[in-house]
Order: sequence, then C-alpha cells, then structure tokens
Amino acid sequence: MHGFKILITGPTGQVAAPIARALAADNEVWGIARFTDSAARAALERDGIRCERVNLAAGNFAGIPSDFDYVLNLAVAKSGRWNKDLAANAESVGLLMAHCPDAKAFLHCSSAAVYDPPDDDPRTEDTALGDNHKSLFPTYSISKIAGEVVARTMARALGVPTIIARLNVPYGDNGGWPYFQMEMMLSGMPIQVPPGGPARYNPIHEDDVIAMLPKLLDAASVPATTVNWCGEQTVSIQEWCSYIGSLIGREPTFEVSDEALRGGPTDSTRLREIAGSSTVDWRDGIRRMVTQFHPELVGAATRG
Repeated sequence: MHGFKILITGPTGQVAAPIARALAADNEVWGIARFTDSAARAALERDGIRCERVNLAAGNFAGIPSDFDYVLNLAVAKSGRWNKDLAANAESVGLLMAHCPDAKAFLHCSSAAVYDPPDDDPRTEDTALGDNHKSLFPTYSISKIAGEVVARTMARALGVPTIIARLNVPYGDNGGWPYFQMEMMLSGMPIQVPPGGPARYNPIHEDDVIAMLPKLLDAASVPATTVNWCGEQTVSIQEWCSYIGSLIGREPTFEVSDEALRGGPTDSTRLREIAGSSTVDWRDGIRRMVTQFHPELVGAATRG
C-alpha cells in the first residue's frame, strides 16, 4: 500500500501499533485514541504517525478529517462495564463509519471470541456465536458481536465497503497472549486451561497480519464480508507454553479450571481464498517474541 491516507483507531494497541508503523513508511497514517500513555504516543509520532486525541466511545470526531482512503478500526475496550464497552466496541463503529462515508474500505477488527459452538471443531464464519469469554471478560464477546452488527448495518446504510476480520490469538514482537503466559511462568504462576483435551487455537503472527491487510481491504464489500483472521497451524496453549518454557528454562504449570477459556480453533479456508496462507511458523514466531523480551533467558536456556 503506497500513497494512501489511512485512519487507524487504537494505534498504541498490541495489534494496531505494528500495523500503523508498517503503513506509515509509505502512507499518510493518522492514529486516534485517548493516548493516556504519552510515551507511547511520542513513539508513534517519531515513526511518522499523526496522533490525535479522541474518545471513541464519545464519538466526537471534531477536527479529524473525513477524507480517508481506508479506515482500520483496531481499538478495543475490556473494562467490564457494559455501557462503556458497548459504546467503545459497538456504537463507536457506526459513528466512525458515518464520519468517513466515502472510504474505499473499512476494516473492522473483531475476534474469534464471538464464537460459542457446542463443540471444539474449527469454527467457520457461519458457526454459532455466543458469550464465549464471559468467565474472564464479562462484556467482551457480547460487545464484539454488537460491533459486528453495527458494522454490517452501516455498510449497508452508507454503502461503505466493509470487511469484518475475526482475529484468533494475534502475537509477535509486540506481545500477545503467549507473552502474558510467558510472564506468568517467569513469576511462578500457574496457567489455567479448561477441562478435557488440549485448548487449541490458530495463532497468527503480526508479520502475517500486516502482509494480509491489503488483500483483506480489497475484499471489503457491501454487504460486509466476514472472515477469520488466523494462522494455518492449529496449536494448543499447552504446546506453545511448553515451547516457551523450553526457551526460557521454565517448566509451565497447568491448572485445570472451569473458569478457563475453552479452546477456539478457526477454519482458515475463506481467509486463504481472500488473502493467502500465513507464512510464519508458530515456533519461529514464538521464539522471536521470547527473544524480543528476554534475550538473556533464551541464550541461557539454549546453552543449558
């Protein structure tokens, strides 16, 4: 992507930050957020991203242009407060789309947390939805489902080509769920897993997220297109934590709990047709992530 004007919400986030930096190399990138962390804002600005303070939940876009070629809605709220999270994760989607009705494409980043089928087969885009994350994040799944509905509605009402991309465990040099589990292992904390077999997912590295983005935007449509944004490889929490443990010299302790999130593997057939296959092997991606944050431990574990 070259020479476009792009608006990104939540640019300090784990997924949005590397996307914003990658796009800023050849495009005019604006980032909007509350920017409570001044250091994070300054770092983005040094990388050429124009940052503006906006409360998305309030929906006040005064001073923000509307002539963006592409809008990437990557912000997320997990406060646990229903009014706040519905406003931030759902109402703001419609208000933002109404502010940029002439965009070539609008990408709404959703989550595989919207799925809640009765089994653990890979979820296709037509699989049953439900309150999958209630045990840990009481508002998350429902507000993300609501956000998808708002995006679909506004795509039809305004004629804005839209793609809804359901991420499944994004990770990379900027962190992610495996990073937090690594820190738990280093602190001697057990990692909760659900009863039954391995809790499987389809993690996707940030390199693949960035590489797939242009084709995902090309696939935006009216009515909106929905696609799983995931890696090709199905991996369990137990597998990636054990591998992390081998890199940092720690043995993970797993604690079976009914409160732990169920596994959530996703089918990548539609994604493959739209944007191609992921290319980063999960072991390579995990090793890069661990080395990014704890190079001294990786070296020590390898020598040991």
